[in-house]
Amino acid sequence: MPSPLRLHPDRLLPSDPSVRAVARELYGAVRDLPIVSPHGHVPASLLADDAPFGDPASLLVTPDHYVTRLLHANGVALADLGVGRGPLSEADSRAVWRLLCKHWSLFAGTPVRFWLEAELGEIFEVAERPSAENADALYDRIAACLERPEFRPRALLERFGIEFLATTDDPCDDLAAHRALADDPTFGARVAPTFRPDRYLEPERATWRTDVARLGEVAGIETGDYAGYLAALEARRRHFIAHGAVSTDHGHADAVVETLAETEAARIYAAALAGTATPAEALAFRRHMLLEMARMSCDDGLVMTLHPGSYRNHHTASFDTYGTDIGCDIPQTTEFTAALRPLLERFGTHPDLRLILFTLDETVWSRELAPLAGFYPSVYVGAPWWFLDAPDAIRRFRAAVTETIGFSRTSGFIDDTRAFCSIPARHDMARRLDAGYLAGLVAEHRLDLDEALETAVALVAEQPRKAFRL
Repeated sequence: MPSPLRLHPDRLLPSDPSVRAVARELYGAVRDLPIVSPHGHVPASLLADDAPFGDPASLLVTPDHYVTRLLHANGVALADLGVGRGPLSEADSRAVWRLLCKHWSLFAGTPVRFWLEAELGEIFEVAERPSAENADALYDRIAACLERPEFRPRALLERFGIEFLATTDDPCDDLAAHRALADDPTFGARVAPTFRPDRYLEPERATWRTDVARLGEVAGIETGDYAGYLAALEARRRHFIAHGAVSTDHGHADAVVETLAETEAARIYAAALAGTATPAEALAFRRHMLLEMARMSCDDGLVMTLHPGSYRNHHTASFDTYGTDIGCDIPQTTEFTAALRPLLERFGTHPDLRLILFTLDETVWSRELAPLAGFYPSVYVGAPWWFLDAPDAIRRFRAAVTETIGFSRTSGFIDDTRAFCSIPARHDMARRLDAGYLAGLVAEHRLDLDEALETAVALVAEQPRKAFRL
């Protein structure tokens, strides 16, 4: 007899009955509000093309490194999960799906389990807990759903209530998919590109010289010298703004900013083009360019998001075989206070800078990020993301930062996902957790119920719009 898949209406709400009653009321006020997703990785082409999803595994398993990494850690090969293999045959897709169902118990207690259960139960109306025994039956049910028009990307976007969706895009992208969506009178949501220039700012990358040459070609500006390189970056930022962009995204190994004289930056740039820059020079240049990105944000108004601290591609053999974004990026200790001081000394009180700081190192929430956002008008603290976008971490985040900055200096929830169908589940999780936190403040008579209701709604409907200048 298969076990039922239960989605308890009070999941993630406080266990104390009196606090839970308040949390239910708060959650009820925000449960059905539109989703604002200002940082994510769903490609705009998915919605522009509006092609049916291919199969259950390619939709729910293979592209989601949250899912594949834990299976891999427990002995399932990434190749067997379809990673890096391109489109899957029906037989291969079914085999991938069987692996997920067979190892379902591995996800017990994780946020991935919460998201997957919500996807299966609320989107596809699956009523049984996945197992080796029912894997094929569940696959058939989901596959049948994907053949129906109401399960195509645009129909699901509307069903999910997604009002604003940001993508993450290369500066050389022509943004044709974004233009097509903006020009389509039948498409109601707003999909905005995000300028992600990391590869063009890091001379230590093997492809940097080729990338910079491509940047110049696309911008129509010669990048043979430092002035032309800056002009090309500025031109591409204008291109993104013209296509609806509101932010830039920076994910370097650290948050350190260095100030180089223009002549020194130009010298290092020339050396990097010639292939003679030392590792120390390349690092100094990358750190200086973070300062230049802040300067450009002051000029053009793009919100600057910074999420440092990931050791990228930690396992070389996996990277060589499968590429990036496969789940082997690992968090590391990150320092912000001294690291960002050169940037904040120069631009921290500039009225046109908006800097949202994310971290994978939760020890800095109360020690560094909240105090920085509690003084500098330009600084906001980003919501927990990637490894920290879990129930207990989100509760720790609220406890760590609220005493210093309240709720007004935070970003609002961001889902940071490539897994399209997990977006509503992730936002629902955040709404439940914030309702629980606010209910605790009400129960302790630290906040009146009407204030808690206003705050709950603001965290969903107002704070992300404020932080990202929507």
